[in-house]
Amino acid sequence: MDQEYSTLQKMMLPAHPFDDDKLREECGIFGVKGVQEAANFVALGLHALQHRGQEACGIVTHHPEFGFNSAHRFGYVRDHFTRQPLMENLPGPLAIGHVRYSTHGGKAAAIRNVQPFFGEFSMGGAAISHNGNITNANALRKELVEHGSIFQSNSDSECIIHLMARSLHRTIPDRMEDALRRVEGAFSVIALTESELIGIRDPLGVRPLLLGRIGDGWVLSSETCALDIIGAKYIRDIAPGEMVTINDNGLQSHYPFRPRKPRFCIFEHVYFSRPDSVINGRSVYETRRQIGIELAREAEIDADIVCPVPDSGTPAAIGYSHESGIPYAMGIIRNQYMGRTFIEPTEQIRNMGVLLKLNVNRALIKGKRVVLVDDSVVRGTTSRKITQMILDAGAREVHFRIASPPTSWPCFYGVDTPDRENLLAATMSEEEMREHLSVDSIRFVSLDGLYRAVGIPSGRNNSCPQYCDACFSGDYPVVPSDQIDRGLVVAASKHIANN
Repeated sequence: MDQEYSTLQKMMLPAHPFDDDKLREECGIFGVKGVQEAANFVALGLHALQHRGQEACGIVTHHPEFGFNSAHRFGYVRDHFTRQPLMENLPGPLAIGHVRYSTHGGKAAAIRNVQPFFGEFSMGGAAISHNGNITNANALRKELVEHGSIFQSNSDSECIIHLMARSLHRTIPDRMEDALRRVEGAFSVIALTESELIGIRDPLGVRPLLLGRIGDGWVLSSETCALDIIGAKYIRDIAPGEMVTINDNGLQSHYPFRPRKPRFCIFEHVYFSRPDSVINGRSVYETRRQIGIELAREAEIDADIVCPVPDSGTPAAIGYSHESGIPYAMGIIRNQYMGRTFIEPTEQIRNMGVLLKLNVNRALIKGKRVVLVDDSVVRGTTSRKITQMILDAGAREVHFRIASPPTSWPCFYGVDTPDRENLLAATMSEEEMREHLSVDSIRFVSLDGLYRAVGIPSGRNNSCPQYCDACFSGDYPVVPSDQIDRGLVVAASKHIANN
């Protein structure tokens, strides 16, 4: 399978060529119990969550007669889990799935790194799908290997299966609870047994997980948009630190962890979640539009048009235009059919990645003072190419407005981020970034402005932040043990020590 993956890499560009300058979505998880052909519903749910991971996908099912069955594939859900021969081999009323963008385990490892993971225990089999990152995975893995565990993957998530195997508890839910008490970091987990669908969320609630109903069946999902595609009804979010077990007797809920103040990932509002999803009762689209409003209040400029970097910058650009009174215009057109390239990705073609996906509306841009709105700046490489495209099209001025604070710190909770020295905002002042990107001005929404946009009028409370905003503030709510051991977050130790 390593050779298969290598061939796949050579045949395709990244799913989003200009997203190399974005924080990568962590993963998407989805599970269904109590419907016929549950795998079909999971495939649809994973398709709706494809934005959370385009590298690989997998489904595990259970049928009372045929037992557990699984399928794991590289690439998009639509390219595999829409084919009848494969889906016919995934029978049963109980299924879970996972879409992956690797943050741990390496991208070119093997199919064995693709979730859901499955294990046979003395009381029966179980499969898990994990969204997040275990920050003490290296220490756990070393301990488990020393005690005889044999790992099949490089994924941090596999630690959960081995911890379950070593637990002395008598039921799989109890073993899972016992295992996750050993885990540090961020986790939302969906699991299945022969008769149960289980959902559990870490005590800080960093990663999302919610509950839905479809007829007499139940659904667990990373986002509400995946409920919509199967016609399921949103019931509620799984609370931070909550574990739900769904079986033929209904749903049972309890809280196995020591209570802590929630720290949900604020970047879900900025970029990760689909704009048609709802987070904590708030429309993602409306929140992003409100960020644009805050940005216009904080970073006013005299200009002719407001232009988004599509598609992630669009809601904020609409909000900026509304608040500033500057006309909104589609100055950049996105090629909706850009996916796998139809030609060999030579170095020359890779350098054309942005042009393959985005094109400037020259007639609209020429001679204009442009407010260019994007959701974030990470390395700055693509931002530089896009601003140059605007200038080459004849813009008189370019004023860059970013709908998030400067990304100055790496994330260790399930998001693929560069090392800190590769983050533009960690190495340059705002004026240096302006010169580097060749723009007339650059402004980021403030952290207080971002908090106001998500519904906290007082802004960020430094003594008790309501969200995980570590990528902006360096305020890590969970000690990233493995990274400290490697000497990668020494500069953030003062923030970690205060939590």
